[in-house]
Amino acid sequence: MPTAVSCLGVTKRFGAGPAAVDALRGVDLTVYRGEVLMLVGPSGCGKTTLLSIISGLLSADGGTCTIFDQDWAALPPVEKTVLRGRTLGFVFQSFHLIPSLSAVENAAIPLIIGRMQRSEAFKTARILLEQLGLGHRANALPATLSGGEQQRVAIARALVHRPSLIVCDEPTSALDHETGNQVMAMLREIVMGQHSTRSMVIVTHDARILTYADRIARMDDGRIIENQDHGH
Repeated sequence: MPTAVSCLGVTKRFGAGPAAVDALRGVDLTVYRGEVLMLVGPSGCGKTTLLSIISGLLSADGGTCTIFDQDWAALPPVEKTVLRGRTLGFVFQSFHLIPSLSAVENAAIPLIIGRMQRSEAFKTARILLEQLGLGHRANALPATLSGGEQQRVAIARALVHRPSLIVCDEPTSALDHETGNQVMAMLREIVMGQHSTRSMVIVTHDARILTYADRIARMDDGRIIENQDHGH
């Protein structure tokens, strides 16, 4: 099966001397195209650090991490930024919506950054918001939206440019159980779709959403300690 992400022997240390912390201690991880992989484990075990390295936001100290067969660490910063903008979609724990922009304007940001005409960008974003059940809230400001609605706008922003890899950091932690399940069902349906080769990596503490995974990788103390097929 073709791979989306391949990490081999990835290490990351923060700080120096006696205060140094080894966040990653030789991580091996493969994410296949067309699968939803969830990274689980206790706080401080290295999940978010690994996600940041996969996303190209952090550089590993050792080992390699290739995304769609490309070693991002070898790229010049500008090229890496362009590739990340085209290839990746991010869903953050705390939404990160721009308060002065409407839902549709927030969702269209990646397309506008990618130089799409504004009218076309807003049209594309509006269609996706409708898919997420938010068509009637497209012109609303974030402050007037519920937590679940804000998260769906954030998901629309992550998916609007049709990235090949979606990375999510605790996407349901701010949501109640029912809303969290709705969000995960929508994410899985829109991201994976029929015959999709897109992939999704989700860091989560939320055991309630593990049923949406194809595979679960368990981390502890900077290492992957178990890979478990979940089956879908």
